Amino acid sequence: MARIAGINIPPNKIVSIGLTYIHGIGLHSSKNICDKLNIPKEVRVNNLTEEQVLKITDYINTNHKVEGDLRREVSLNIKRLVDLVTYRGTRHKKKLPVRGQRTHSNARTRKGKAIAIAGKKLTPQK
Repeated sequence: MARIAGINIPPNKIVSIGLTYIHGIGLHSSKNICDKLNIPKEVRVNNLTEEQVLKITDYINTNHKVEGDLRREVSLNIKRLVDLVTYRGTRHKKKLPVRGQRTHSNARTRKGKAIAIAGKKLTPQK
């Protein structure tokens, strides 16, 4: 099992797919890494040599911000927006969608489970 950037890469995955398990590396970046390091596309993680794993680790450490550093940078950016009291910062603080999505009928994943409001029941009219 290869361990890159503190993450155990699943051994039976193709290298470009396995690298996406690292936070901050998507499919496009992982394919670019494989191309730059001349690693064949069909090779699986358990068939990588120790030298190839070291090359991947060094390349990621020098050229990409991943895992803890990336999470820290994102959280600091959000904290900066909240401290400056920008519109986006207030949306983050209220746990509402930040990028202009509607909230009247959607945004349940961001807002959380719907809460029933007491006394909202409609009374029948005479």
